[in-house]
Parts: sequence; C-alpha cells; structure tokens
Amino acid sequence: RPERLDWWMNGVDTDYFNPAVTPALDQEAPDVVFTGAMDYWANIDAVMWFKTHVWPSLRAAKPDITFAIVGARPPAQITKLDGQDGILVTGRVEDVRPWIGAAKISVAPLRIARGVQNKVLEAMAMARAIVASPEAATGIDAARDGVEIDLAATPDEMVGAILNLLASPQKATARGEAARACTLKNYRWDAQLQRFAAHLPPGDFL
Repeated sequence: RPERLDWWMNGVDTDYFNPAVTPALDQEAPDVVFTGAMDYWANIDAVMWFKTHVWPSLRAAKPDITFAIVGARPPAQITKLDGQDGILVTGRVEDVRPWIGAAKISVAPLRIARGVQNKVLEAMAMARAIVASPEAATGIDAARDGVEIDLAATPDEMVGAILNLLASPQKATARGEAARACTLKNYRWDAQLQRFAAHLPPGDFL
C-alpha cells in the first residue's frame, strides 16, 4: 500500500566507529587521511586529483604536512606516491579506525560518487573534521556545511578549508564533535531500523 512505502539510507555502526574505544595508532599520526578500497577507480581518481591539484599548495603553505592513503590493493600509480612529499601509502590495514581517529582531518575529494559514502559516515562517527567534495557528501543531508562538515568544490576551496582547520584545532574539534552528534542522531543503524520498524504492523517480520 502507498502508506507503507518509504526509503532507508545507509548507516554506520557508531559503537564500533567510536573514538572512545578506538585503539591508538602505533606510529606518527598523519595530518590528513583518505580511507577506502584503493582498487576502486573512483577512489583512485580522488586521490590522484587531490595529489595533483590540492597537495602541492598545502605543502607550499605547510611544508611538514603529512597525508596517509589508507586502503587495500593500491595500484602502482598510488603506491609510487609513498614516501613522496609527506605521503604515506599503507595498503591494507587490520583496523582503519586508528588511522581515522589519529588524523587531524579526513578528506573525501571524490569527483565521481555513487550512493552514500561509508568513508564520510565513518569519519563523522569517529568525530573527525571532514573536508569533502559535494559529490562525496551527496545524501548525507543532515551534515551542514561549516557545522558538521566542510564542503569544497574546487582545489582552492579544499586547500583553504584544510588550512583553516589545521590552523584552528578548536574549530576542528568542534566540527568533529558536531559530526559525531549528527551521526548518532541520524545515521546509526538502529535509527535507520527504527524508521523501518515503524512501517511494520504488529506481527510483521523481516
């Protein structure tokens, strides 16, 4: 029946992606982190665009800035970035949470995105300041630009947003806290499932 039609979006396990229970990173923390499967063409494109169009300006402004690319199966064009200009390519890691939790900023500079991005929801749940392209934030409508997330459509906007957050740790912390609060309210799995359960009459089962 029409009254029983609705939609549900992706969610995130906020108990697991929780900075309060995340193990510490056992090496020097990066300033900026990107996470995702690195054999996925949209992630490859995002990282290469960021390296080519954003990273040089960030290094010029802040020569000691570091960037970790965290994800399994990086191709040769990504692995060859390891050790260049403050960039670390980890390959597969056992637990992505310490990398997100230790970084000052999580970036999602995707130019091509399909569906709600788990990497953004996970960083929000981990209370990180996030700088993302509008494409990467599509569907995460409760996250407001300049409150829970910083949107950047151009290289200059992305450079400016990252430098602004690095220059103000208090602002970065506030962004992260707001992002986690937004995730707890809107994007945790039980919140999504409660909306689903509300459409089931008593006695209905999945």
